[in-house]
Amino acid sequence: MARLKTHQLRTKSKTELMSVLKELKTELAALRVAKVTGGASNKLSKIKTVRLSIARVLTVVSQTTRDELRKAFEGKKYQPGDLRQKKTRAIRRALSPADKKLKTVKQAKKAAYFPLRKFALKA
Repeated sequence: MARLKTHQLRTKSKTELMSVLKELKTELAALRVAKVTGGASNKLSKIKTVRLSIARVLTVVSQTTRDELRKAFEGKKYQPGDLRQKKTRAIRRALSPADKKLKTVKQAKKAAYFPLRKFALKA
């Protein structure tokens, strides 16, 4: 099988991708047998392209399933952990901007009773 292009793989359905993956894996097995039995050098160099093609197919499959899942969980309150934003642990645990702005009753009273003084400065 020739080198696969990712944009061509994205147009195919999941069943077609799985059949392509099966073909690539059987081809890789045949190439590995040829390697052990002492096959031609062109077959040995083809192992790398087949492995890369397998990786491309698996990447496209996982990306499409993740996109479908994102659409399915869009607007819902909870999302699966692998679909959430990664960021950093500290950022994920930090207060939201709305929670940061909230004041306790004591802070609100203090701000109301003792506002910041404004001074007129002589230049």
